[in-house]
Amino acid sequence: MGWVTDIPAGLLVLIEILVLLAGVVSRYVFHQPLTWSDELASTLFLWLAMLGSVIAVRRSSHMRMTALVDIASPGVRIFMDLFAVAAALAFLGVLAYPAFEFAHDEAVVTSPTLEISNAWRAAALPIGIALMALSSLIKLAEARSWKHLLMAVLTASIAVGGVVAASPLFQNLGNFNLFIFFVLIVAALVLTGVPIAFAFGLATLGYIALTTNKPTVVILGRMDEGMAHIVLLAVPLFVFLGVVLELSGMAKAMVRFLASLLGHVRGGLSYVLVGGMYLVSGISGSKAADMAALAPVLFPEMRKRGVPEGEMLALLSATGAQTETIPPSIVLITIGSVTGISIAALFAGGLVPALVLAVLLCCVIWWRNRHLNGGGAQRASGQEIWNSFLIASPALALPFIIRAAVVEGVATATEVSTLGIVYALLAGALFYRQLDVRRLWPALVDTAALSGAILLIIGTATGMAWALTQSGFSRQLAEAMTQLPGGAVGFMAVSIVAFVILGSVLEGIPAIVVFGPLLFPIAKQFGIHDVHYSMVVVLAMGIGLFAPPFGVGYYAACAISRVSPSAGMRPILGYLLALLIGTIVVAAVPGLSTGFTK
Repeated sequence: MGWVTDIPAGLLVLIEILVLLAGVVSRYVFHQPLTWSDELASTLFLWLAMLGSVIAVRRSSHMRMTALVDIASPGVRIFMDLFAVAAALAFLGVLAYPAFEFAHDEAVVTSPTLEISNAWRAAALPIGIALMALSSLIKLAEARSWKHLLMAVLTASIAVGGVVAASPLFQNLGNFNLFIFFVLIVAALVLTGVPIAFAFGLATLGYIALTTNKPTVVILGRMDEGMAHIVLLAVPLFVFLGVVLELSGMAKAMVRFLASLLGHVRGGLSYVLVGGMYLVSGISGSKAADMAALAPVLFPEMRKRGVPEGEMLALLSATGAQTETIPPSIVLITIGSVTGISIAALFAGGLVPALVLAVLLCCVIWWRNRHLNGGGAQRASGQEIWNSFLIASPALALPFIIRAAVVEGVATATEVSTLGIVYALLAGALFYRQLDVRRLWPALVDTAALSGAILLIIGTATGMAWALTQSGFSRQLAEAMTQLPGGAVGFMAVSIVAFVILGSVLEGIPAIVVFGPLLFPIAKQFGIHDVHYSMVVVLAMGIGLFAPPFGVGYYAACAISRVSPSAGMRPILGYLLALLIGTIVVAAVPGLSTGFTK
């Protein structure tokens, strides 16, 4: 399975980079656009998404909420892990034949530029589903406890059979079925550790099959629509850029420059962490990559200076939430893809809101360190600061190069990542001389796996959003939200609370895909600028994503910093309050988000 999936997936990431880079060079340098580049990239992208999803199944790296799994006893944890695999297998098994039907129906469609059958692209769905199902079967076969395996498969079978047997009861419930499938069933699946993508898929499949007369093949159409959007090709490319950033030594250079400026003041390295996350987030687009690039560089020195581990963990998690709006944020790219908002405008609008939150986090740092005698290090000389600046200057320039390329029209938000990758590779090889080319191939495969996990969520969430829209729920939601007391202010306040909760439970991407098409039109009715609302939504979701006890981002920070989750529970409260105040400020002052948009 590794040979069948890893090699093609890694090559697809590399090919996508080369195709989009060729398109940029041909259009901007030679003024000869490649008319086929976007079409070829889109065709290969669905294969990349599906093969990446297969790798994620093999590695058990699909996104899931493990709050209950982690506190369960060893036996219950084994059962829940196997139940998650069995539930995913149930979804894949039911969808296998409709996926084949979908690919067969697409055979009659011919692509406009390449003039090939669309079946070449659509075949990625049945093949990817079949390989994921096979990987799931292998994982079940590898179970060490046949008792737990039997219990998990039996539980999944009873659950599916019970829902199917109850189908006559659903016929007269109307839109109450939405609550049953998309609240109760999704919540039950997510809380028991079923990966979010498969939880969404099972709920949507059950709703379509048991409460409507629509064929299940429509789910494949919506998954295709959600996963193959050319804008989302930026996801794997920016993920890979984040890896190259770490391998090239650029992140370390930036951190050392900031440390030379602030390392000697009270809580100096905490300020460096805030500033470093702000800069690195403007390059990688992946929060996990951001934290992984900075924590190993800063935390050893912070420990030497006596900073408590819980404080380090809390601040790392808080800065992850703070920098959610900094381009090239994958969440911003997702908003652009599902709502039609200009990604260039979103990129321009995200810098100042993150800066507002950074200032408030620094206020908390100052308050907590105001009684310390000093920073624990000598002040760097002017020459040392200048030398570290010269070394860091190629790295410091990259965020501005990326933003300028998008705003000035040199490359699209999807293409600009390729320029960043080439720049980082050249800087790492020629200037920093730290780039180990042997680590690039594993990075390509890891990029495919992470991208597949993200894109499968987007695909199944798109199906769920379509089901909600077709049911009339969007119209009812719009009517309810427009009647909220307080007008635009009341709507914004409810949105902040709602997206903090959604960010905690669903993470940013699936929450945006499901609720973005429903709520953004309502915001427009209230006269709220699209970019302004986007920033508030993303910041609110970031708070939920990195807030314990449910925020997945918080546990990612725990894993990266190697600190127990309990250590950061108390210190993070002050930072969360600062983030919430900052979000309210951004919501109250639209110009902070729209002042730099064209």
